[in-house]
Amino acid sequence: MQTTVPFTSQKELNRWLREALPDQGTWSVADYFWLTDQTKRLVEYTDGDIDLLPWPTRRHQDITKQLFFAFHAFVKPGGGCVHFAGLRLRIRKAKFRAPDLLLVKDAKDVRRQNQFWIGADLTLEVVSEDKPDRDLIDKRHDYAEGGVPEYWIVNPQDETITVLKLDGSVYVEHGVFHRGADTATSLVLPGFRVSVDAVFDAD
Repeated sequence: MQTTVPFTSQKELNRWLREALPDQGTWSVADYFWLTDQTKRLVEYTDGDIDLLPWPTRRHQDITKQLFFAFHAFVKPGGGCVHFAGLRLRIRKAKFRAPDLLLVKDAKDVRRQNQFWIGADLTLEVVSEDKPDRDLIDKRHDYAEGGVPEYWIVNPQDETITVLKLDGSVYVEHGVFHRGADTATSLVLPGFRVSVDAVFDAD
């Protein structure tokens, strides 16, 4: 039998949430899966802590959509696949991320599991305005830790696309591509090219 909990104010709701949900640092992976299965919000997880990601803006979605279609058109004929945010990527046993895009070159790749992926050939983040360092710094370390060969950082603030390649356990720059004549390229996907102008002019 389903029950509802009436709240007369946001303060009441917040108090109930604090009492009903685990404290930061005590969330289990099972708790994290339960939460992400029950909400439309994007949530990430590290060693017992959860991080609620901001709602994407229209521009964020336009840019992500433009890149999704570009990657999809390139990898689909060869049997690859690309997915957008909402799909969890396991970095390690107690760390999960929700990339804006994640891709494998072979759709039959065993890392491409149903509940979450356990690896990817490429991840991409569109830098959020609320906390740019999450995508510029933190996730650079996260995806390197997860062994993702290539990480794209798409930054609407300075309209650059930085493509990083994994060298051992750290990323090094393959290229920083700017507005104008630049076309962003990939090492993981030889022959893939996308116009920087087209990405940031997406609407």
